[in-house]
Order: sequence, then C-alpha cells, then structure tokens
Amino acid sequence: MDYQSFGNSQRDTYGTVNPGYVPTAEGSAAMLAPPTAGSQGPSAPPTSMFDNMPGYEGTLAGGGGGFLPPPMPVHPVPQPEPAPEQPRWNIPSITEETAREALTLYASSHCCYSSSPAKDGVITNMEAFNTYRYRLETFTESRSTEWSHEPYTGQPVDAYAQPPPGPWDIPAKAANFFVNDKQTLKVPYTSSVKSCHGCMGMGRKPCKDCAGAGNKVCWVCNGSGYRHGEDRCHHCSGRGRENCSRCHGQGAMQCDICHGKQQLLVYINLSVKWTNNSDDYVVEQLSGLQVDNLSKVSGKELFRDSQYLVYPVMGFPDPAVVQAAQRFVSEHQGKFSQTSRILQQRQTIELIPVTRVTYLWKGKSHVYFVYGNEFKVNADDYPATCCCSVM
Repeated sequence: MDYQSFGNSQRDTYGTVNPGYVPTAEGSAAMLAPPTAGSQGPSAPPTSMFDNMPGYEGTLAGGGGGFLPPPMPVHPVPQPEPAPEQPRWNIPSITEETAREALTLYASSHCCYSSSPAKDGVITNMEAFNTYRYRLETFTESRSTEWSHEPYTGQPVDAYAQPPPGPWDIPAKAANFFVNDKQTLKVPYTSSVKSCHGCMGMGRKPCKDCAGAGNKVCWVCNGSGYRHGEDRCHHCSGRGRENCSRCHGQGAMQCDICHGKQQLLVYINLSVKWTNNSDDYVVEQLSGLQVDNLSKVSGKELFRDSQYLVYPVMGFPDPAVVQAAQRFVSEHQGKFSQTSRILQQRQTIELIPVTRVTYLWKGKSHVYFVYGNEFKVNADDYPATCCCSVM
C-alpha cells in the first residue's frame, strides 16, 4: 500500500485523517480512534537480501562473520635472532639531596601536610633496590567482515562483475607499529542494489506517534470534543482529535533506513583492526614497596629488541626476567598467530630505581620510598599529616 495514498484517502477538509465520525446528541461530530498501523517493516534485513559471494559465505549482517584466520605465509617467515647481550645492567643510586627534595615536593602536594619532617628530618640510611620490568609487545592485525547497506543514490554497482578479492588480499597498512588503530574498507565486487527492507521499497513508513492516522486524541478535551459541559473545545474545534505534530498530519514518515530513496546499496565491509598486545612482568623486590606502585612510573630502558618475531632474552643477571621472557614469547606467538597476523614484536627491560630512605624526626624513625624516573614518593607513615588549625 502507498502510505501517501493511504493518508490522502482518509483526510477531511482540514487535511487530517478522518477514520470515521459518530454523531453526538447535539449533531456535532467526535472522531473515533484510528485503526492500528500496519507493519513497520523489519528492523534487521532478511538473510535473503544478501548475495552469496565466493570467499565470504559465512559473512553475516551486523554481527560480522567472526575474525578470519590469516592464510599460511607463501614465503618462509624470518626466524628470530638472539639480541646482543648487554654488558652493563647497573643503575646509579640517587643522592641524599634528591631524596630530600622528593619528600619536600610530596609534602607540598598535600594541603594538610607539614613540610617540617622533609626539611628538618635527618636521613640515617638510603638503600637502593634494582627492580626490573620486562615488557613484551606483540603488534597484530586481525580482519573480519560483515554485510552492510546504505541508501542508494547512484553509487557504482559491481557485484558479480568479477570474483571479489579474498579478505586478506585487500591492501591495508597500519600507520604505525605498536599503536592501536582500525580501518573499514568496502570489499570490491560485492555491491548490489536491493529494495529497502524497512519500508518495503516505499520510502515512507507509518508514523509511530499516530499509528499512521495523521492525527491523535486532543489532549485538551481527551477526544470528547467538549470542555466543561456543552462548551466546544477550541483546541480541536470540537473534532476530538488534532493533527500529529511528528508527521505534520501526513500519517507517514520518511524511512530512516533508505532516507526515502526506496533502494539500498548492499555490500560487504571489511574491518581491519591493529592491536598492540602487551604484557608486563615486574620482578618482586624486597624493599617493602608494593609492586602496584611501579605501574605508574617509568624506568631507565636498559634493553630493546624489535623484530618480526623476537627471541627470548638471554644472559640477563636476574633469572626471573629470563623465565618471564621465555613464557611471554611462547604464549604470544602461540595465542595471537591463531586468529590474527603478527606484524612485529618488541621486548624491553627497564630498570626502575627504588630507594628506601630511613630518617629521624623528633626522635622517631620513619621510612619512605623514592621510585621511578619521576622520583615519585610513597610515605604511608609520614609523621605530620595535619597542619591545619581552626581560628
């Protein structure tokens, strides 16, 4: 049914859909409620709307077809090579002046902390701890497909002109390694034109507010046509109904799927996603500082190795780092190669400075920690935490 014709066939001299009048005792007319609107059209396109494209048989609408495993490489992949051993792994200790300045800055950043312990406290001991952080990053590319559509406005139609390229044959390149990114590409030779499923190819759909009638019950008189006894309602001129403000009395709205074009361009979208998968391992240190604090700071980079596939670190003085490297490399290469293509791996070792500082203030001993390149301070037992006074 043409919704425009449907609306026009039921309109009165006021341009409002008039499904029927019932005479009142006074001879005037009050309008009945409109009939229930017909089907609004399906919200999701039917599967029959999509063509069977070779190489894309499992592609679905909206939900995609899942991540597509990459094909086996045509050429032998380069084997990882051991990185050169690093001869020096030491880190210099911070000075007493640096430790005091860090505590002073820490106290000043808290509004109710007195700076006296930081300025007048006597440092009695400084003990440095070498804390290592190993990080493995695996930069991957994954691809998925899904059927998509847009209003047809004359775009090129190329379905079946020739077989579409495979999902991993379409060129796409990451702008930078180790940076998350994504790109959506239209698969060539999959575009065809279909009638819009939302409006059955009519370009318009019944208005939801008035159920396709073009008018609604008058909110002033609640559809009676009268107010206060026999006074005719001036808002609806006694008709009991008023034009629908949403569709302006038309009874139908432009289809929100095809935007009134009646047809859709249907095609397959390829989603390319680049992901930097990262895992960290921090060597447990005996300074007393919680390891979680170290995630907020940076360290001195001692080692960096970036290859297509990296080889686990060898020759590092701390065996815990070597074991973590072996475990991470094995896990990453096994896990990510199943559903994505590994483009590059990078492993780094940072030496995070942690200094445990013991000091005396007013005859009592206290401890704080200075850690990271930022000289961040952790001082849970700072002795002067409230210097505010009420006047």
